[in-house]
Amino acid sequence: MEVLFVLFSYLLGSIPTGLLLTKAFSKQDPRRIGSQNIGATNIYRAAGKALALMTLAGDSLKGFIPVSLAMASHLSELWVSLAAIAAFLGHLYPVFLSFKGGKGVATALGIFIAISPLAVLIDFFLFAGVLATWRIVSLGSLSAASFMPILLWMLTGSTTYVMMSICIGVLIFYRHRANIQRLIAGQENRIELRLRKGS
Repeated sequence: MEVLFVLFSYLLGSIPTGLLLTKAFSKQDPRRIGSQNIGATNIYRAAGKALALMTLAGDSLKGFIPVSLAMASHLSELWVSLAAIAAFLGHLYPVFLSFKGGKGVATALGIFIAISPLAVLIDFFLFAGVLATWRIVSLGSLSAASFMPILLWMLTGSTTYVMMSICIGVLIFYRHRANIQRLIAGQENRIELRLRKGS
């Protein structure tokens, strides 16, 4: 049963949410625009805010659903972690897109919401602070990924979940290697944070 659950998690993670949404509701292909990534940030560039938010929600659910089901089924922390990693790998290396997927931040978000909502809430403030200060999404994502194992250790005390979050963090850094090179060179893209004044 556990092995089938892990397989289900991978297949669910492999569903290319952003690509399906842009194909259905716009004429754009995110794989030919910007970073050519199917994640929410590039969907924003390709098709706008609404589809980007829908992509973020969909990709998060790909992590949240299998982990929540595994925990509700009273599987061990090891199998919960394996289901989480399988869903995460499905997003990074989806079988439906010749193993060319996204960077995994939103799917990781869903995974960690299922395991510890408080850890995600704290990590969100770190992400938001970095984003507000430097206006670089990738820097905020990498900072949040780095801090999550510490938060899980403090809030759950689970070595298994900490090791799982470290594995996910390492893969997030690997998938962001081009972003890291641009960060070092001072060439990473920034986003505009605009506040409207008045009506």
